[in-house]
Amino acid sequence: MFRKAAAESLSYPETLYQPTSHTRLLKGKSKQNNSSDTQKQSATMARPLSPAPTTAAAARKVLRTLTDLSSTHEITILKISEPIATAQGTNTNTGTGNALGRTSDISTASLDSPTPASLEADLAHYRELFAKLRFSYVEQVTKEKFIRAIVGDPPLIVTPQENAELEAENAAAKAALKALKTEVVEMVSDLEARGRRLAARHDTITLETAILSDLPSKIDELETQNADLRRAARLANGEEEEDEEDKDLHESQSGEGTGLNLPLAKTVALVEDRRARARELDRELEQLSSLVPRKRKEGERLRSETAVLETKRANSTAAAREARRRRENAQGGVEDDLEAKGRWYRATETALRLMLDVKE
Repeated sequence: MFRKAAAESLSYPETLYQPTSHTRLLKGKSKQNNSSDTQKQSATMARPLSPAPTTAAAARKVLRTLTDLSSTHEITILKISEPIATAQGTNTNTGTGNALGRTSDISTASLDSPTPASLEADLAHYRELFAKLRFSYVEQVTKEKFIRAIVGDPPLIVTPQENAELEAENAAAKAALKALKTEVVEMVSDLEARGRRLAARHDTITLETAILSDLPSKIDELETQNADLRRAARLANGEEEEDEEDKDLHESQSGEGTGLNLPLAKTVALVEDRRARARELDRELEQLSSLVPRKRKEGERLRSETAVLETKRANSTAAAREARRRRENAQGGVEDDLEAKGRWYRATETALRLMLDVKE
């Protein structure tokens, strides 16, 4: 009789773990969410990646889209946790928190500011409490059924066959419960892993959104600086006419639809042109490099000839300086007096010879 009461009491709590309609609904929703998430991921992978915003208007448009999406799509886990936090806050505010609140040693501060560590501690504590509650429930129900069976009129007589049947049913129920527990554990593990991934993605999106909010102002500032630099460059060049190469480079770096904004085909053509020009310059450089030894020898020969000419020039300069010095010394009057005296003596000699009729 006691074995039958114990078997019935053990089999009855198993119904607590049977999948109710709410559990089946959550399971169905989880499967639907899994399929929808898979479809969304495949659609996202199939969708071509959009280029990064290169203008302030594009950055503002992307930021506006993200803001609209974040305002219309709430985070489900936060929405699910609202009734629990609201009920706890209501119990505390109405003064029934002491009677209806939690009687565990875990602080209620984890509901106000939940963290992963506090949530794990709460989960472990609740599991321990439910295990103790289940044991107490089974013990109490078993005692109650056993006492009713004894004091009943007539008393309940249980045969070994009935005990065996109840044990078989209990074993089947336990096997089903174990399968359900395994499925729940797998589902919880999957949800936990997915939650961690989503939390990491949410943090990444939040950070990138913060960076994106600063992009429009930075892009405007860079465009202003670019315009100022182009204006300063035009003023520095004096609005002179550019040659062919500089004009191509300027057009490739500025203007709409050219340079960095060219389509792929024109960009490839421009790159090929630049490569051909680079190859031409390499050929010219190779030809000039082959002329370097001959030019070097010619330069050495010219330097040796120049050294000889420099020596001659130095000697000529020294001679000219010496002649100039002698001339400057001669300008003192000594040579001029001698020349005048010589002329006077010659004139006097000629006059005397004529007067005296003296022949040579």
